[in-house]
Amino acid sequence: MTYKTAFITGAAGGIGSALAHRLARAGVELALSDRRLEPLESLAESIRAKGGNARIYVLDVTEPEAVYRTIGQADDEMGGLELIIANAGTNTERWSGDLEWEDYRREAAVNMDGAVATLLAVLPRLCARKRGHLVGMSSMAQYRGLPGNAMYSATKAFLSTFLESLRADLRGVGVAVTDVRPGFVDTRMTAEASGPHPFLVTPERAADIIVRGITKRSAVVAFPWQLAAATRCATVLPARLYDHIVNSARNRNLNGHTGTEKQVDR
Repeated sequence: MTYKTAFITGAAGGIGSALAHRLARAGVELALSDRRLEPLESLAESIRAKGGNARIYVLDVTEPEAVYRTIGQADDEMGGLELIIANAGTNTERWSGDLEWEDYRREAAVNMDGAVATLLAVLPRLCARKRGHLVGMSSMAQYRGLPGNAMYSATKAFLSTFLESLRADLRGVGVAVTDVRPGFVDTRMTAEASGPHPFLVTPERAADIIVRGITKRSAVVAFPWQLAAATRCATVLPARLYDHIVNSARNRNLNGHTGTEKQVDR
């Protein structure tokens, strides 16, 4: 790992926590943020106990001004951030017939507004320094719309497209951009999601894959490869065939119920 400093949102659990431990072992000085103080403090203490260097920032990414202020502060205090990981995310699982505007706003505030604010907060500084790396945590769900996950699929598709545009613009100024698209990772979000979880990977395994992709400055990191391959194949299916397949699977998982609602933070 060539980067010396990193800022991670949604760091208190799941992939964020595993990434923090993995980067700390590589000697990266960490700025860890989450809206939950206690698990954030516990994570930082665990990293320090193993010889790592971590500071914490309580932050709700749904407040863009606070995101800008906090990441700017960390950039000043740490002598310049080099790696910024927009990891915070949430998922509202609900049958589309019951969707309301507030469901969209709640999810977009984290997965879209929060991610964009995180990625842009000190981007002018990175461009001026001609060094840095932006990482966004998208999902396999961005490839096609999934039943019961209209907002999640849509917000992740937005994030992947946004990251692609950033990458096209920034490749000439020394700032790398990586779009991470996990499949099923053994986190609370996945545990509370309906349906099967094929090719489930641990957060630690996910962190290893992500860090390897960051080190290579990969444009896209999609894993596990088996699910990535199958999902990419699904993108070429005709709409009628795709609808039939996913709705049949959805109906089996619901066992006769018309809808579910689960809101879970990564």
